[in-house]
Amino acid sequence: LKLSIACALTFLVALLGMPLLNYFFPELMAKRILGFTLSWFILGIAFFPFVWVISYAFIRRSIALEESEVEEVNR
Repeated sequence: LKLSIACALTFLVALLGMPLLNYFFPELMAKRILGFTLSWFILGIAFFPFVWVISYAFIRRSIALEESEVEEVNR
């Protein structure tokens, strides 16, 4: 449960943080990076690898938790 909540909160902070960044720092989010504004760069390019990292961490940790549970049962 802790793992799921941590991954979900990380995702929600990133997702809900974008509108807040656009609202509080419009000049920063309007800067151009590789032809995109920073807000579109984060949404279109950087967001998906971030989600992959969260997914990878969740899968690795859940497998480790499952293996430790199996090891404990087999004792």
